[in-house]
Amino acid sequence: MGSAVHEFLSALLGVPGGWLLAVVGALVFVEDALFVGFVVPGETAAVVAGAAASLGRAPLTTTLLVVAAAAVAGDSVGYLVGRRYGDRLLSLRPLRRHAAALDKGRRLVRDRGGVAVFLGRFTAFLRAVTPALAGASRMPYRRFAVWNVVGGLVWSAAAVLVGWTAGTSYASAAHTLGQGSAVVVAVVVGAALAVLLVRRRRARSPRNS
Repeated sequence: MGSAVHEFLSALLGVPGGWLLAVVGALVFVEDALFVGFVVPGETAAVVAGAAASLGRAPLTTTLLVVAAAAVAGDSVGYLVGRRYGDRLLSLRPLRRHAAALDKGRRLVRDRGGVAVFLGRFTAFLRAVTPALAGASRMPYRRFAVWNVVGGLVWSAAAVLVGWTAGTSYASAAHTLGQGSAVVVAVVVGAALAVLLVRRRRARSPRNS
């Protein structure tokens, strides 16, 4: 996290609750809707919001609702933009340097479908581009919406509660959350692969006469 960003997020702790939640909600929304998750610290902002709630600057329940709503809404906008503009948007110059990560996201959406929307929520770059990739691939919106809501709720609860538990130590907590997200993804992918293997073995095994 850059020093300027760190100072900005630290300053948020001194902002009145209503304005703090508005800024945090905007950061979370923009991170997901405008493909700038690798620049805008939406996840860290959500952790800061949790820290502010632990200090009594904002109600915890309201904080959870604001962050979750911003996350779900941001992903929905990203999906619609991706569906409208498709690969033309993802080929813009700022994203070309991330071609390898984009290819990873494409494969994840192609191979995992709605599960990719959930998994993408836990990695900064994929959190920004997976909704657009889902829209560009013409994933049915109903399927996308279900996984978007589930992922948004789980992610927002994790980020806010980590900040709420850490309090003013939110910076180290945000770093830990970023590392833990990779663990979450690994566990979910491993479980999904295990289920897939079991189903394939059952499908291939001869039926009892």
